[in-house]
Amino acid sequence: MELLKTSFEREWLLIKRNSFVYVFKTVQIIIVAIIASTVFIRNKMHTKKEADGALYIGALLFSIVINMFNGFAELSMTIMRLPVLYKHRDLLFHPAWTFTLPNFLLQIPISIFESIVWIVLTYYSIGFAPEASRFFKQLLLVFLIQQMAAGIFRLTAGLCRTMIIANTGGALMLLLVFLLGGFILPRGEIPKWWAWGYWVSPMTYGFNAISVNEMFAPRWMNQLASDNTTRLGVAVLEAFDVFPQRNWFWIGAAALFGFIILFNVLFTLALMYLNPMGKQQAVISEETAAEMEADQQETKEEPRLRPGRSIRKSVPRSLSAADGNNTREMAIRRMSSRSNGNGISRSGDSSLEAALGVAPRRGMVLPFNPLAMSFDNVNYYVDMPPEMKEQGVKEDKLQLLREITGAFRPGVLTALMGVSGAGKTTLMDVLAGRKTGGYIEGDIRISGFPKKQETFARISGYCEQNDIHSPQVTVRESLIYSAFLRLPKEVNKEEKMIFVDEVMELVELDNLKDAIVGLPGVTGLSTEQRKRLTIAVELVANPSIIFMDEPTSGLDARAAAIVMRTVRNTVDTGRTVVCTIHQPSIDIFEAFDELLLMKRGGQVIYSGPLGQNSHKIIEYFEVINGVPKIKEKYNPATWMLEVSSIASEVRLGVDFAEHYKSSTLYQRNKTLVKELSSPPSVAKDLYFPTKYSESIFGQFKSCLWKQWWTYWRSPDYNLVRYFFTLAAALLVGTIFWRVGTKRETSSDLTMIIGAMYAAVLFVGINNCSTVQPIVAVERTVFYRERAAGMYSALPYALAQVIIEIPYVFVQTTYYTLIVYAMVSFEWTVAKFFWFFAVTFFSFLYFTYYGMMTVSITPNHQLAAIFAAAFYALFNLFSGFYIPRPRIPKWWIWYYWICPVAWTVYGLIVSQYGDVEDTIKVPGITPDPTIKWYVQDHFGYKPNFMGPIAGVLVAFTVFFAFMFAYCIKTLNFQMR
Repeated sequence: MELLKTSFEREWLLIKRNSFVYVFKTVQIIIVAIIASTVFIRNKMHTKKEADGALYIGALLFSIVINMFNGFAELSMTIMRLPVLYKHRDLLFHPAWTFTLPNFLLQIPISIFESIVWIVLTYYSIGFAPEASRFFKQLLLVFLIQQMAAGIFRLTAGLCRTMIIANTGGALMLLLVFLLGGFILPRGEIPKWWAWGYWVSPMTYGFNAISVNEMFAPRWMNQLASDNTTRLGVAVLEAFDVFPQRNWFWIGAAALFGFIILFNVLFTLALMYLNPMGKQQAVISEETAAEMEADQQETKEEPRLRPGRSIRKSVPRSLSAADGNNTREMAIRRMSSRSNGNGISRSGDSSLEAALGVAPRRGMVLPFNPLAMSFDNVNYYVDMPPEMKEQGVKEDKLQLLREITGAFRPGVLTALMGVSGAGKTTLMDVLAGRKTGGYIEGDIRISGFPKKQETFARISGYCEQNDIHSPQVTVRESLIYSAFLRLPKEVNKEEKMIFVDEVMELVELDNLKDAIVGLPGVTGLSTEQRKRLTIAVELVANPSIIFMDEPTSGLDARAAAIVMRTVRNTVDTGRTVVCTIHQPSIDIFEAFDELLLMKRGGQVIYSGPLGQNSHKIIEYFEVINGVPKIKEKYNPATWMLEVSSIASEVRLGVDFAEHYKSSTLYQRNKTLVKELSSPPSVAKDLYFPTKYSESIFGQFKSCLWKQWWTYWRSPDYNLVRYFFTLAAALLVGTIFWRVGTKRETSSDLTMIIGAMYAAVLFVGINNCSTVQPIVAVERTVFYRERAAGMYSALPYALAQVIIEIPYVFVQTTYYTLIVYAMVSFEWTVAKFFWFFAVTFFSFLYFTYYGMMTVSITPNHQLAAIFAAAFYALFNLFSGFYIPRPRIPKWWIWYYWICPVAWTVYGLIVSQYGDVEDTIKVPGITPDPTIKWYVQDHFGYKPNFMGPIAGVLVAFTVFFAFMFAYCIKTLNFQMR
């Protein structure tokens, strides 16, 4: 009981914290309800003949479908929570049912509320049967349908366990439940081999129950149908192949209740017995492999590793610069690897340097200008947060940095330190020009010239704290991509490649060059390898100044040492390197040359050299009265943060910031900044003729190249999508087996329209939902790369849009072939070509619509909910539930801008716009031709194919353009 109580409390807390999603869903259902009640408005809804009954059934169906789709959000929310659940389960925190029970029970009140809202808004405005008993019966059914849908989606999430597979699995389940629910394909028309599907589809019971509830109302039963013998209500039910018996309401309700119990029990079982998908993988570097092999040879085991090639003995390099760079071994290695086939000498005077015993500089194939950076009285403000204003703070702005003065010089490794919240990363972002908001004051200069962000982005690199890289490319490809987009045009292709290889050697990634990067913490490189990749990606841009945000955070001692060795190697090439760093070990701390120490409130309390064994900084603080001496073997970094804390300021009655400003050190720094603020007489200001180093076409080529590899290596996206399309094609083909040949009655035509609509809509929606996670992951990479000045948004968006076309083309090809043949439409070239073209552009605009929804929302969970809101409208106005002539005139404009309506229009007209055969329509004599009926009942003009094709292409282009525009203008990454 305790367990259950705790689980309930936790679940309730999560619902409160996640209230936005529930509010959003409720608002969404309110909006759709208002739209539905104005489309099926009661003064247009009559109760005289069969066609009127059909319209009511359409409204009921729409009601079922919307409440069914309302559960779709359950899918992504459940999947997000699975990793935590599996961890709790494996550590025996609680059994799975204590998770599923509260989850199920606490959703019930929300669901009841949503059902009441839906029924209250739609029931009387659409004009369903006025008796109160029927009102409450329909309310019960809507509630049961919602719970049943949530159950199905939870179960799908529990079985599929990853977002992409679940989206596909969920859509397949929906497709089956839909097609066999007895309303797209009437019961009598379902092929024998799918008859069982009719009885296991929960939609069947919902549809039968809700129709019986409406059609047995007195107003339908007191009139006769057009044949003057059957009652009108029964005739409508028979036209839809629904069982005309009153007790079917209770049968349906009971069946739905049974499904709810079944799905939730199965979901619990899935959580109990299934394990998460995919194990973490690590990439082993060759040194580790060599050590493992050596161990095995001693213990005479079978070797577990097969080395790919001979393992190069790596030169021992130490962390401090002095002994690492003077080893003769290194100089000899450098000389031997100096000049290569093309005769490009990697560094002119290397042999001379080696002869003189000077440590050669590493990674110098491309020349760069060593640049110093000086900054004077830098202040930074942000708008005062509303929470602080509520507590009575009067000011409009909050100051995060106060009068910061200092300089970073070439070949000097500077550490930015301070307690958490001192403003280390803020200062770095301000200096690097990475802030997206706030107000900056002060003078920042690069080698004496005022800093301009456009040119500065070209000569600086910024290694972010979280290592963001495209997951599907290899280490070497990441570097080539960065080099080709960021090195100047003058550098030819061969030099770029040599430089990439040199940088890989410099950061010691050359033995991992073909490893796939992977997602952080899930697959691919380890944290420390990703850190080095982040540094390498910036280094291949050949920058003069590099900023690194906490390069060692989250790493163990050995990994941190490897990363710091990389950083040290970088400084020794003569570049200016600045790192923020958090509680370093003694070894790491002493690898730095200078220190800029900050305290809370963004003030400097020390800026100067560290000295041998940090003696300079220790002397500086020990001079102050009352500061305790440092203990033997104690970490100077820890000691320095302890003695300069706010607590010790209060104890000693000293303001360290004021103390620093009155010191000789401060005067020395002021003089240095003054010297660096005036440019040398021969120096020229940085100037680049273009904003980006590559032309627009060059940027597009590089982006397309990376996208091509990303898509090629994403089988969980492309194969799953192809598998779904194949499954959907076979489903539609076998369920609507040879329906194209039946053209006797109007219900045959409705059936065909249903088939076409269902087929395109489901594959389209699946395309839309599977593309979302892919674009969302790539977008985070895009933010980093755009900030680094690699490319503008247009070529990137264009590459993302174009790479989809071949994949969608293949998808359309086999899809149309299977469906066209199995449903047996007419085999004429023109008809097949139109069917293919309409399907192709429909799949394409759905895919781009998915991309667009990601580009206008902050994350892909919201994108999924946002996209689902419009599926409902696409559904309603597609011309399937309510034919165009029956749509009220105040909504007809939406019909014309609904892409699915155009797709259905195109499919019907291309197949049936010219058929002169007659068909039977209840209530119309003599029998009309199909051509006339299509035009009269559905409002489809037979000679309208040209405009339809134009509009479909226009939708595709519009969604693609919106994606490009939104990704360019909206930035959801706040700094």
